[in-house]
Amino acid sequence: MFFERWFAAGLAGILAASGVNAQACTSNLLIDNFTKWTSGVNNLESPNGDDGSMEFIAAGTGQVVFTPKDTTSYFYESFECQPAVTNGYGGLQFTVEGPAGASFALELQTTSSCSANDGTYKSHYTIIENLTGSRQTINVPLVGFDNEPNYDAVVGWVWAVFSQSNVQWSIGNITWICGNVAQPTSPGSTSVPTRSTIVPTATRSTIAPPVTTSQPATCFNLLIDDWASQSRLTFLGYNAMGQATSDDGTMSSVVVSNNRVLLYPKDASSYFYSQFGCLNANNRYGGISFRVRAARGTSFSVALGWSDSCGSTNVKTVSLTTAQLKWTFDGTEKLYSFPFSVFSGVDTTKLDMIYFSGLNAGIILGPMSFYCGSTATEYVAPASSPAPSALTRTTTQVATPSAKGYVIDTFSNENTNSLGEWHGPDEGMAVTFGNNAITIRTNDSDQSWNTQLANKCADLRNLTGGYLHIAYSGSNKFSIALQQHNSKCNETMAPYPETWDSVEASRYATTSDIYVPITHFSINLQRVIGFNLRGFYTSEPTTITKIEIVTSIPPNFKIPPKLASGRLVFACTRPNSFAFAIDDGNPEYIPQVMKILKEANIPLTFFTVGLPLLDQSNGLAAAYKDMASRGHQIALHSYTHPKMEGLATEQAIDWEIQNDIGAVRQVFPNLRSSYFRPPFGTEGARMRQRLAANLNDPEPYIVGWSIDVEDWLWAESSTPNKQLDAFKRDLAKGGNLMVMHYLHQSTVDLLPEFIKLAKASGKRLMRVDQCLEDPKAPALT
Repeated sequence: MFFERWFAAGLAGILAASGVNAQACTSNLLIDNFTKWTSGVNNLESPNGDDGSMEFIAAGTGQVVFTPKDTTSYFYESFECQPAVTNGYGGLQFTVEGPAGASFALELQTTSSCSANDGTYKSHYTIIENLTGSRQTINVPLVGFDNEPNYDAVVGWVWAVFSQSNVQWSIGNITWICGNVAQPTSPGSTSVPTRSTIVPTATRSTIAPPVTTSQPATCFNLLIDDWASQSRLTFLGYNAMGQATSDDGTMSSVVVSNNRVLLYPKDASSYFYSQFGCLNANNRYGGISFRVRAARGTSFSVALGWSDSCGSTNVKTVSLTTAQLKWTFDGTEKLYSFPFSVFSGVDTTKLDMIYFSGLNAGIILGPMSFYCGSTATEYVAPASSPAPSALTRTTTQVATPSAKGYVIDTFSNENTNSLGEWHGPDEGMAVTFGNNAITIRTNDSDQSWNTQLANKCADLRNLTGGYLHIAYSGSNKFSIALQQHNSKCNETMAPYPETWDSVEASRYATTSDIYVPITHFSINLQRVIGFNLRGFYTSEPTTITKIEIVTSIPPNFKIPPKLASGRLVFACTRPNSFAFAIDDGNPEYIPQVMKILKEANIPLTFFTVGLPLLDQSNGLAAAYKDMASRGHQIALHSYTHPKMEGLATEQAIDWEIQNDIGAVRQVFPNLRSSYFRPPFGTEGARMRQRLAANLNDPEPYIVGWSIDVEDWLWAESSTPNKQLDAFKRDLAKGGNLMVMHYLHQSTVDLLPEFIKLAKASGKRLMRVDQCLEDPKAPALT
């Protein structure tokens, strides 16, 4: 393909009324309605596609549906050189559906002339923005594209720089319009005037400046941000220095990928800042450097802020435009820098922040750092450190059972499987039935497909020498779980399911079949509910035609070793016990929480997110130290709180776990916790396996809950007392392991009532490790 894999973020352009008059054409010219998609060409018999840049792409009559992998994803249409003006075509029409408020870049590709077309082309851009969230028709006139296009020698169109990745988009019925094209109702981006720098009105608590451990004669670039985590940046609002960073919601999108961040402005008031924590750069650092990728004509302002004294809220700034800094852009990534000396009057002994504003287009930033001395150098993100090897778990070899295997599901009925038992997806999961198959497509790692083996409990002990077989096509990037019922085989009791064990489908897969030994699921096989397909971490579809248990596998199929996947728990095992397990929240409520716990005189468990724990000014570390000294348990909850099974790579999962472990050990040097609560409760085989490997413990506890006060649903509603109703409901079902957060005042106010109800149930309140009868837990007193 002559279409190179390119990237240019937020390319400037305008949509305006076309002045082109029809000369030769008498009707519109269809470029693509995707009826020839499987042949790899459009309706003009020329190539189209994404060159593998999308996470997922498929087409049906009238439209192509895709999920951008990241900001480098694109879709193109090519054709023989079109003298559009001479032929009377005034512009392009197509339908599009994307997230509400989203945007993308439309690239026009032209050559010098159709008579001298040598296969080379120039790129010209405009921005389509403010999508409605529903399917809409877009008319794009042949005016307003940048870089002076030759509208009489058009060779292609490209849709790219989608403002939101990992969500579904579609484009349809792409057509040349004969005659004038009307002004679109939502014009694209245009140049915006330079605005004065506005210091953020509210800043977060920040972590104290990092301590430099190198010798005075040695200097290394001091990292400001390496864009290592979307969650760290946009959920918690911290940079790599542990200081506040945010766009305060002013940007259209802020997307982190591959140590790069895309900043795409919503309007002229969009800004982004990153704080330094009153850093003294004098006689050490000479300026700041970072890579930038931006389209030709992009401009913005850079401000440097400093304080009169550390801790002061009086931040002074000096702002320079990219023109004043003599920065120009051409769509390629280059290193840019500035010495502090160009910002007149800045006190480099008390540097507070860098501030970007006035963006007239999107930009990509690479790792940003302070460079040493007078020569600008860049910070290069290190390669991932070698990950710890996965821990294997010995499984008992069982002779092939005498009983025959059986078919579980052939998907001939939407409501029941081949056993006559229920099967179906979680609410919101996209599943398509057809031709004795299902196709699963989801970008939510918390959604799952279920197929049950029995109405109550199924006994698989006579099949322990058998294998789960799944016939499939498409993606194998998901987990397979075998679920265990509770002791009463009663789905109205909590917890339901009691637990499950998961394996990673791709480890047991060929391109068409998956075979998993039943012995690789470490559960009680006497109390099986059914199989559960979960933890999907790609939007690429998976089509399944059969699920069955067989007694043998193909002779050339090699079974991998079972990897340790920990113990997933939702309930206490100690008789008559109850555990409060509280996740992090808003530090301002910590004093009230501590007061309540002291008055109640009960021990409990706190699952803490690592990065905020390092924030010396928010009081979390001091509070948790005090709680630990009073007998409370401190456990792990990730470093930046993402849905970990949904992360794209094992390296990203390792990064979360390793940094969380490191943060907790900085505050509690002697603590070695093997207790982990997945953020949002989202788990799967990859996360479980990497947790075991990083903790060097084959059986860490992955802690869920059987009592959910649903503070995420009711705390800020008009009926916050429904949190109390949720607690009573789950307690009545037999739940004894709780989840709540101290994020909201209403939840904290109800904590004494939760404790009162738990005590009134006759159960003894204790820590999670105590309620799970962990021999390493402190003795009950």
